[in-house]
Amino acid sequence: MYRQGILHLLFFAVFFSVGAVALGGAVLCNDLIQYWNNKYRVHEAEVSIKRLESLNVEYDGLLDQLEEDPDLLKRIVPVTLGTEPNDPDTAYPRARAGELAVARKALVKEMGEEPAGPSVPAWLQRCSESRKRIALFLAGAALILISLVCFTPKSQPEEE
Repeated sequence: MYRQGILHLLFFAVFFSVGAVALGGAVLCNDLIQYWNNKYRVHEAEVSIKRLESLNVEYDGLLDQLEEDPDLLKRIVPVTLGTEPNDPDTAYPRARAGELAVARKALVKEMGEEPAGPSVPAWLQRCSESRKRIALFLAGAALILISLVCFTPKSQPEEE
């Protein structure tokens, strides 16, 4: 008798737990997708903040160099503004298209590949389809009903 009660309790716990998870997953599917998308957006914002902080550090370093060496400004202005340098005693090399392409590839490789979009888990994508969501909801409700009907302990009649 004691063993049968433990088996009933075990079956009740398993059926009810699986049913509750299935029912909860079906109901909260859209919220979970929104959670994953928000998590991706937060990560994107953190990456942007880190990039901005590194740019601030670089600009601060450049400003410090400009304060130390005022001639640096004369060398930077043509590159920054895109004007032709007019120093008669200096030879300025021209960049070729092939060299620029190699430099661009190196920069892209250095920056690293960014993910194209939020990576929602495959199981969540499958569960978000309306037919599968309805089936998951009905299966969860059925498991909960089965656990409540078949595996609840029978009440003992009170003795007087």
